[in-house]
Amino acid sequence: MPAVIDQELCISCGKCDKSCPLDVIHFNLETEITEVIYPEECWHCGSCRQVCPEKAISIRFPLRILVCAGTSPY
Repeated sequence: MPAVIDQELCISCGKCDKSCPLDVIHFNLETEITEVIYPEECWHCGSCRQVCPEKAISIRFPLRILVCAGTSPY
C-alpha cells in the first residue's frame, strides 16, 4: 500500500508532490487535488508524510515489509 492522503485534512499545498522522489504523488493543477497516481511504485520512504504541514498523509506498509523488519502489526 502506498501513501494515503486524507482529503479532508489536505490543504493542497503541493509539498508532498515536490518531495516524492518517484512522482507517486501528483498535485493536479486543474482540480487542485493531490492524489496518489502510481501506488505500486511507492518506496514507503515517508518523505511526503514528513513535509505535510497538516499531517494529512499516512503510510500503510505492506505486511511483507513489516515481517522483514521484525515488526508485528498485531
